[in-house]
Amino acid sequence: MMEIRVATKHDIDFLMSVRLEMLKVVNNLPEDYEFSDKVIKESRDFFCNGDHINVIAVDDDMVIGCASMCFFRIMPTFSHPTGKRAHLMNVYTRGEYRRQGIARKMVEMLIEKTWEKGATEISLDATAMGRPLYESMGFTDSTECMVLTNLQ
Repeated sequence: MMEIRVATKHDIDFLMSVRLEMLKVVNNLPEDYEFSDKVIKESRDFFCNGDHINVIAVDDDMVIGCASMCFFRIMPTFSHPTGKRAHLMNVYTRGEYRRQGIARKMVEMLIEKTWEKGATEISLDATAMGRPLYESMGFTDSTECMVLTNLQ
């Protein structure tokens, strides 16, 4: 029986396995690709200690999907008076379970919980495959943001 639910710290092994699987699929990495110890350690630490909500879809005892909402706060502005914002990421459903509404249900659950926490904006980085889902849910393109990246 399939269920979609908010993950807890007890789901760390589920979260780690599905995140690493998702990273391989999204980045076209070989199935036997080995992640660095740093990526594994930092991902595990974030799942245990970060400011976020994770949702997992489970079919029997197998994780078939996940989605994460990460929270951050900036100085309040007129358009975001609480300064609370969120970033949706890691939305993933295993191939054989796609096109069944699982990703939509996970994202809807996260959006509801995000508004309950007082956030005033949700951002995301969409893949070409995910873009139609997010557009159908009301997400729009933004030209407001510029990014400086330091990958040292």
